[in-house]
Amino acid sequence: MGKPNNLVIVESPSKAKTIGKYLGSDYVVKASMGHLRDLPKSKMGVDLEQDFTPQYIPVRGKEALIKELKTAAAGATTVYLATDPDREGEAISWHLKELLQLPDEKARRVTFNEITQRVVRSSIENPRQIDYDLVDAQQARRILDRIVGYQLSPLLWKKVRRGLSAGRVQSVATRLVVDRENEIRAFVPREYWSLDVKLDRIGKPGSFTAHYWGEDKKRELENEAETLEVVRDIEGKEFTVTNVKKAEKKRSAAPPFTTSTLQQEASRKLGMTPKRTMAIAQQLYEGVDIAGEGTLGLITYMRTDSLRLSDEAMDAAARFIQNRYGDSYYYGKHHVFKTKSGAQDAHEAIRPTDVFLDPERIRDSLTKEQYKLYKLIWSRFLATQMANALFDTVSIDTQCAGHTFRSSHQSLRFAGFIAVYEEGRDDEAETVGSPLPDLQVGDRANASNIQKEQHFTQPPARYTEATLVKAMEEKGVGRPSTYAATISTIQDREYVAKQDKRLAPTALGEIVTELMVERFNDIIDVEFTANMENRLDAVEEGKQHWKSLLAEFYEGFHKELTDAETALEGVRIKVPEEETDEICEVCGRKMVIKMGRFGKFLACPGWPECKNAKPLVERMPGRCPQCGSGMLKRKSQKGYAYYACEKGKDCGFMTWDVPTAEDCPKCGQTMFKKSGKGRMKPFCINEKCEAFLPEDKRGYYKKKTAEETSGETEAPKKAAKSTAKKSTAKKSTTKKSTTKKTTTRKKKTEEAGA
Repeated sequence: MGKPNNLVIVESPSKAKTIGKYLGSDYVVKASMGHLRDLPKSKMGVDLEQDFTPQYIPVRGKEALIKELKTAAAGATTVYLATDPDREGEAISWHLKELLQLPDEKARRVTFNEITQRVVRSSIENPRQIDYDLVDAQQARRILDRIVGYQLSPLLWKKVRRGLSAGRVQSVATRLVVDRENEIRAFVPREYWSLDVKLDRIGKPGSFTAHYWGEDKKRELENEAETLEVVRDIEGKEFTVTNVKKAEKKRSAAPPFTTSTLQQEASRKLGMTPKRTMAIAQQLYEGVDIAGEGTLGLITYMRTDSLRLSDEAMDAAARFIQNRYGDSYYYGKHHVFKTKSGAQDAHEAIRPTDVFLDPERIRDSLTKEQYKLYKLIWSRFLATQMANALFDTVSIDTQCAGHTFRSSHQSLRFAGFIAVYEEGRDDEAETVGSPLPDLQVGDRANASNIQKEQHFTQPPARYTEATLVKAMEEKGVGRPSTYAATISTIQDREYVAKQDKRLAPTALGEIVTELMVERFNDIIDVEFTANMENRLDAVEEGKQHWKSLLAEFYEGFHKELTDAETALEGVRIKVPEEETDEICEVCGRKMVIKMGRFGKFLACPGWPECKNAKPLVERMPGRCPQCGSGMLKRKSQKGYAYYACEKGKDCGFMTWDVPTAEDCPKCGQTMFKKSGKGRMKPFCINEKCEAFLPEDKRGYYKKKTAEETSGETEAPKKAAKSTAKKSTAKKSTTKKSTTKKTTTRKKKTEEAGA
C-alpha cells in the first residue's frame, strides 16, 4: 500500500478520529489542536499607525506540531483544511494555509455541518477556496477585542486594581447584570389584593372557586378598602352564571435548538452552565464511540442561530414518529420554522444526525452528561415534527351585585408533541385552574367562603445564566459562539457572582461598570455593541472593509481613552470591602474580605494600627466528631479540598469526606458524605456506632496493596527499559526545563491581565 497523498487537517483528535474512519487509505487526518498562529500575548501585536496590520506569530509550545504538519503537507498532493464551519474555523484554516505555505492550488477548504459518512465524503468531493470575507470578519473581531483589552485593562490596573480586564462584550454583559441589580434596588412595591369566593350550586351538586375579575371592565383591587367594599356588596347574596365559554386551544412545539436556546434549556432542565453545555455539545458533534456502530458524530454543528432543518432530516423524523407513535402524532407535513431576521443561516439548527439513534439505545456508550444533552437535543428535534397538543378550555363568568368573578380550567385532550418534549420556562407556568362542574348560563350559587389576600408586586428577578444568554441574544450583544465564554469570563474575573443560582454583581463589578459608563460610554453601550456585531456581519458579507471599520472605531475609542487618563490623573478608585461576621481576635472589629496576589483573605479593617490577617475559610455544617467544635473547608497545597476542625492542631481532626447538616439517628454525631458531584447518601464515621460505614464501602477508588498487585502479570522488559530511558532523558533535561519554566513564569507575569 502506497503512502497517503491527501492530508486532512481538523482542530481536535476526536474529530480527526471520526473523520478518519470515513475516508480511505488515500487520506491521513491530523489535528491542529486549535490555532497554530495568533497575535503575540506579550504586546499589542497590531500596528495602530499603519492601517491596523496584525503581527501573527506561531503559538508558543506548538513548534513540534507545526513541524509535523509541515512535513505531512510537503508530502501531500492536496491539503484539505477541515476546521469548524464558522468565522473562527475559517480563520484557523487561513492561518494554517499561511503557516504551512500552501499554494492556492494545493489548499482546499471543506466544512462539515454534521460529521457523518455521507456529509464527510460529499464535502471532500466538493471543496472550495478559503472565504476571505469570513477571515476578515474574524480578524476585525480579534483586533477590536485586542485594542479594547490591551489599552483599557492597564487603565483599570492603575485606577482600580491590578489584574483587572475589560472586554468589548464582557463589559456589556457585566453592565446588564449591574443594571438589573439597580432596577431591583430602585423598585417600589405596589400593593394589590386578590378576592376568591367558593361557590356552592343551588339545587345541583358541585362547587367551584371564582376569582374577582371586575365590573364592566377588568379591574385590580389596589387596597383593603376597595376589597372590603366588594365583600360588603356580595355578602349573603346569590351569584348567577352569566357566561360559559368553551374552546379548543392548540399549542405548537418549540422550534429546534439554536446555540442560545440550547444553552438556556440545558441550564433550566439539566443545571449545566453555558460553558459546560458547549463543551459536551462539541463532544457529541465531533464523535463518540458507539457500541456496535464505531465512532459517530451524533449532532449537527452546535454554533448556529438558524432554525432551518434539512428536508432529509424532517423526512426521517416523519418516519420515526409514524412508526413509533402513529400517524395521528405526525404534524402532517414538514414543520418549517422561520429564522429571525439578521440571523446567520449558514448552518442548520442543532439536531441529531440520525433520529433513529434513540438516546436509550446508545445510553450505555455515553457519559451521563452526554446522554442528558443528547436526549434533550433529540427530543426537541423530534417534537418539532409532531402534531400540535390540543387542550379543552372553559371560562365561566359568575356575577353578584354587579361584580364579575371568573373561573377557568384547561385539560389536555391530545398530547401531540408533549408526549416527547415540553419547553422549560423562566417565568411562572400558566395557571390551569381546578376542574369545574358542568355549569350552564342561569345556574345560581351561594358563597360558602370568601377569601381576601394582600399581595405586593415583586421586583424583576436577577438573571440566571439562561436568562442572561436570552437577554444577550435579544439585545444583539455578542454572537452564539461568544455567550458561554463571556458569562464564564465575568464570573472568573469576579465582576459577577452566583447567589442561589442567580447572577449578582460584586462590588468590584459595580465600580468597574460605573467607571466604564462614565468614561467609555460607547464601549459599554448595549446598542453600540449590537451595532458593531451587525457591522462585523457586514464584513462577513463583503459589504464593509474590515480595516475601515477598525479605523472608525479606534478614532472615537482613542479619544475617550486619552480623556479618561487626563480626567483620572492622580485618582485611585477604592473598591468597597465586604464585611464578614468574623471578629478580629486582636481589636474586636468585624473582619473584611480583601484580595491579595494569591486570592481572597480576611483582614482587619483597622490596618495599619491592627495588622491581623488570616486565610478565608468556608464554614461547613455539622460538628467535629472528636471535640464537637465547628467544621471548616480548607485546601491542601495541591488545591484539593478537605475538611478540618476549626481548632486546627489543638484537635487535629481532618477528613476528605464532606460534613452534612444531618445527624446519625443511632449515635447523634454529624454524618458525612462522599466528596464529588451529585447527591450522595450520608453515612456515619463513628467507629463505635452500629451504623458506622467503613472507608472501603464509601465508594472511593481503593489503591491496590502490594499483595494484590504481586500476582499480576509483570510488564514486558522492553517497556521497563523504555521507561528507564525516558526517565534518564527527563533527568538530563531538568536543568534546561527549569530555566524554561523560570522564563515562562516571568513572561506570564508581564502578560497578566492582558
